[in-house]
Amino acid sequence: MHAGRYDASVSRSAEIAPRSQAEPVATAGEAARIVARTQAVDAVGLEGRAAALATRSIKRDTKVWGLELVIRCMDLTTLEGSDTTGKIVAMCAKAVRPDPTRPDVPGVAAVCIYPQHVPVAVAQLRGTGVAVASVAGGFPAGLGSLGSRLHEIRDVVEAGADEIDIVLNRSLFLGGRYAETLEELVAAREAAGPTHLKVILETGELGSYDRVRQASMLAMAAGADFIKTSTGKIGVSATLPVALCMLEAVRDFRAQTGRLVGVKVAGGVRRAKQALQHLVLVHETVGVEYMTPDLFRIGASSLLNDVLMQLEKERTGHYSGPDYFTID
Repeated sequence: MHAGRYDASVSRSAEIAPRSQAEPVATAGEAARIVARTQAVDAVGLEGRAAALATRSIKRDTKVWGLELVIRCMDLTTLEGSDTTGKIVAMCAKAVRPDPTRPDVPGVAAVCIYPQHVPVAVAQLRGTGVAVASVAGGFPAGLGSLGSRLHEIRDVVEAGADEIDIVLNRSLFLGGRYAETLEELVAAREAAGPTHLKVILETGELGSYDRVRQASMLAMAAGADFIKTSTGKIGVSATLPVALCMLEAVRDFRAQTGRLVGVKVAGGVRRAKQALQHLVLVHETVGVEYMTPDLFRIGASSLLNDVLMQLEKERTGHYSGPDYFTID
């Protein structure tokens, strides 16, 4: 196999190449073959394994480490029409110092916001180590003219965003127009340039685990740095079986191409217990190498305070209560 090319027939024992800058590894003409050769998902087995892993107990020392890792892997998010400059400034401050009374609590990985707020966030977070992520490309539907969506991606890159979260065109994908789906994703990859690109699959609208795996493979073949579960704008978001399905796709794609692609779970992860369950999935499916903000993210708005409360309990033996922390 040519290094870096997608080949659905290659076994998982293929040699792993060093991670390289993301770029497409398939052409539009190969899109239908990628979908056709994507391994079918055993839904019963997938759900059973996800349920079993969710019951794993975690010792206290490991739990503290895991809760701190959850914070470091978090994309603190606000994507509301009511977002104001003041709210963005306050969120950026919390992203850098989640608990002002505990300087040992790490900052989050990134803040995730709408494009118009990127300049404010860039100014607030410069030099802090917290990245600025912006949705773009017709969020949350992923529709509209391709030209306008690509223009929005270029605009947020120019504004200084470190990461871009775009949405898969489900209208094309679910209509079987795989070549056009891949072409759009490749165009978005090119528009983003060196900026990290996350592709949101909106798994709750895909209809099956097979579709989730197929969409994951197309997005990775197009050069995505991350694949992401959801926009958080529909009723069904990040479930453990869906996350496991995507992690298995990432694992197999790495075996086939040598490329490490990250996974972001978003929407519905509101409690520390849920976040720790996702960490267990990561550890057991793709290994400890993926337990880093470079390869795993949790998109959340209300999760952070619950994690801070759980950390306080583990350290002191009692809860501080939600009003002890700033309101998200």
